[in-house]
Amino acid sequence: MKQKVILITGASSGIGYDAALALAAQGHKVYAAARRVEKMEPLKASGIVPIKMDVTDEQSMASGVKEVLDVKGRIDVLINNAGYGYFGAVENVTMEEARRQLDVNVFGLARLCQMVLPSMRAQHWGRIINLSSVAGRSVIYFGGWYHVSKYSVEALSDAMRMELKPFGIDVVKIEPGAIKTDWGLIAADHLRASSEGTPYEAEGTRWANAMRWGYSSKYLSSPKVITRVLLRAVNSRRPRARYCTGRFARLLLFFHALLPSRWWDALMRTGGRLKIS
Repeated sequence: MKQKVILITGASSGIGYDAALALAAQGHKVYAAARRVEKMEPLKASGIVPIKMDVTDEQSMASGVKEVLDVKGRIDVLINNAGYGYFGAVENVTMEEARRQLDVNVFGLARLCQMVLPSMRAQHWGRIINLSSVAGRSVIYFGGWYHVSKYSVEALSDAMRMELKPFGIDVVKIEPGAIKTDWGLIAADHLRASSEGTPYEAEGTRWANAMRWGYSSKYLSSPKVITRVLLRAVNSRRPRARYCTGRFARLLLFFHALLPSRWWDALMRTGGRLKIS
């Protein structure tokens, strides 16, 4: 297997951390980027280079990309994994918080792509792997701004896939379903906080409880499920344009496509009324 130079964002925990280790174990040179660089210190034992990077900060991204190019002269694979979810009624989420979510999940991703593309184009080969979500193809209760961001990742990925094919650059989307990370717990806390003292408080609290229960349960997929797909996307000679994987991913999209919109809406609202023990 030819060694690839890989830059992966959001590598301080969860999917990014696990994937960085797995890619390094295959012999790739991995640069792991995140804001909390101290959490990536253990990765150094596997030959991984931690980079402090904030995908909402232009200078931070430029510095990280330059560090890789100065040492290796190229970036073969960019994995845009950084992202977070801020749940809450559209009326309740402040514009500042909405913009931040888009900055992290959409604009940071797009800007980092712009920064690495010249080096990929120069070698007439490269691969961009964007961590999207089934949230980019369906909408659940109180997830408005998060879904806006993931629908945007879907559209950007499709656009870049067409634009970059003549230069030998592949663009791949990975759409995880329910994965057992802290993402859901953080999103639930945001939903509870944004709903407090508003007309949405009762429903928001019920749905936040349901999310917290779900993301604390044994029913979700391990991050390793996504890591295995990432490895295929990195190493395959002809990767798929889209990988949809993880617990409930295909089932969710099946029902979203099958049910009339009003039935889907009712199903989502019912989720917040589940009896959680």
